[in-house]
Amino acid sequence: MSDHTETEDLLSEYNFDYSKAKPNRFALKVVNITLDEDVAKVFTSSEAVNKALRAILTALPDSRMIGHI
Repeated sequence: MSDHTETEDLLSEYNFDYSKAKPNRFALKVVNITLDEDVAKVFTSSEAVNKALRAILTALPDSRMIGHI
């Protein structure tokens, strides 16, 4: 084991050049959807929103085409 502590290896500040940064191709693409305040009061979770939207989809004549619009 070393005779110095880990903090001796750490700098007090690091300056990164973010202009050379590249997107992480392995990261998931996250889509954020914002609900209006009145709707968010009723649908308090993503599961509740998905359940309601699936119910609406079953009422549509051809719900398979929704993703192609």
